[in-house]
Amino acid sequence: MSTLWQHEIAESEHRVLNPFTDDRLRLLGEVARIAPGARILDLACGKGEMLCRWAAERGAHGVGVDLSEVFLSAARARAEELRVAERVRFVHGDAGAHRAEPGAFDVVCCIGATWIGGGLAGTLEVMRPALAPGGLLLVGEVFWNETPPPAAYAALGCKPDEFADLAGTLDRFEAAGVELVEMVLADTGDWDRYVASQWWTVHQWLKAHPGDPRAGEMRAFADRARRSHLAYGRRYLGWGVFVLRGEPA
Repeated sequence: MSTLWQHEIAESEHRVLNPFTDDRLRLLGEVARIAPGARILDLACGKGEMLCRWAAERGAHGVGVDLSEVFLSAARARAEELRVAERVRFVHGDAGAHRAEPGAFDVVCCIGATWIGGGLAGTLEVMRPALAPGGLLLVGEVFWNETPPPAAYAALGCKPDEFADLAGTLDRFEAAGVELVEMVLADTGDWDRYVASQWWTVHQWLKAHPGDPRAGEMRAFADRARRSHLAYGRRYLGWGVFVLRGEPA
């Protein structure tokens, strides 16, 4: 299993810590109708690119929460770069335990980190209390493009019932009492850029730190990521951000 420090190294050159391009991030802001003055809470916000970009491009305000001080430092630097530091705030902490003011946000996000609530259903319950009436939940989640072979689960580090296909993901949303109203999905090329660019970053880190005591673990991390993506992830894994109404219409 990977640990946070490994992701901090492997994704040190990334701005978006998911298989999403700038164009898809922009499209997500459009389809979610992020309006000037919108109040956004982003749980497990990573480097805060979404919050910073939507503050700069759409006039939103927001709070991001993340466990990684490394990622949060990058988020604050990005906010300064885009001149939105007065509109976004970043908090160090466990996103799954973060307790925001009830009903304080128009949009509550958890993009690619549903582990904060022990899975999709639990994460939706973590997100809901902070959502204002009529607001939106944005959830980034893995889904299966097709049923994988048994060996894929161990290789990809997940349980057989952890994710579903798209129709099954819809079933999970409906069971949780939320309504799917939009979505923006990644494609294979997005996955390649997210995953394969980490291989280069790790390769460069290993060259620069040959005597680091973590080098062996980092090399093993990259080897596992490379093989699992090429053998299984590229074919079987889908990913997208789902736009949900907190209460079905």
